[in-house]
Amino acid sequence: MSQPLLQIINATKIYGNASSFLSANTQTVALQDFNLTIDEHPATITTIAGESGSGKTTLANAVLGFVNLSSGQILYKGRDIATLQRSKMLEYRREVQAIFQDPYEVYNPFYRVRHIFDMVIRRFKLARNKAEEREVIQQALKIVGLRDEEVLEKYPHQLSGGQRQRMMIARAYLLKPGLIVADEPVSMVDASLRAMILDIMMRLRDEHNISFLYITHDLSTAYQIGNDIHILYQGSIAERGETTQVIENPKHPYVQLLIDSIPVPDPDIKWGEDVEAAGDEKMRSQANSGCRFYPRCPHGMDRCLEKQPPIYQLNGSDHEAACYLYDEMPVAEKRN
Repeated sequence: MSQPLLQIINATKIYGNASSFLSANTQTVALQDFNLTIDEHPATITTIAGESGSGKTTLANAVLGFVNLSSGQILYKGRDIATLQRSKMLEYRREVQAIFQDPYEVYNPFYRVRHIFDMVIRRFKLARNKAEEREVIQQALKIVGLRDEEVLEKYPHQLSGGQRQRMMIARAYLLKPGLIVADEPVSMVDASLRAMILDIMMRLRDEHNISFLYITHDLSTAYQIGNDIHILYQGSIAERGETTQVIENPKHPYVQLLIDSIPVPDPDIKWGEDVEAAGDEKMRSQANSGCRFYPRCPHGMDRCLEKQPPIYQLNGSDHEAACYLYDEMPVAEKRN
């Protein structure tokens, strides 16, 4: 059995400080005991979904090495990224790329677009001469449906949002990464460009063996392209499994509420009347609190306040949910 590409083991991130004699509790559990494995072959698109503040971006930033975990590990090809030496970290930076929500913020407005490619090529020594440099840039732009003569000499403000985002994908592809962390990559483009960018992601997965960690709040796009999905609620896993199985047959009360809140294209069905407002996050101030969905859950039980439920395996499959409604099911093994 081949070594996994990425393993996340009991990843926990806590911001702030616990209460003491002189100060109140100001800590927030942004992510708690998160586990995930992405195999090297075949490439997959793994979705991390949830509402704002669920811990999605904290997870993405931890994988990218932008924040350190409070506890747990992130292993890339078996190596803990927190302990990588400088040369190995540079290798990791090359093999794990990022696409962000707002592509405009990534560009320096004083430089022409070509600058983002020139920096990458020089930094990672991707070409030996100008001819090779031009060739690798053209190849990367072709992947995303752009031509060098149309975009490279322009400034960022002269490109559309869709062009800027596709340029970021091309820049990431230039390095031939094993994994791309895509944090809400289509939330700021219109519907037609959204479909194009999602199609590019699927082609990179299927034709170039590049896996994606797709961070989103949009379950419809997750349903379109995702192989597996992990749905977070206030930092903890609510439900996970094969994307189509989870979205078509949700088991956790939160996920059921989330799916029901998606508008349907039927004018006779009013949307939004029965969607509850988000509950407060007072149970998020400590890692050993009970189920954080309890204030909103129609099935809340006393035991839900005593301890956070484990993740149960449903119907002998990879479909799993963290809810005491399924305590007759076996507890799922950790995915690491």
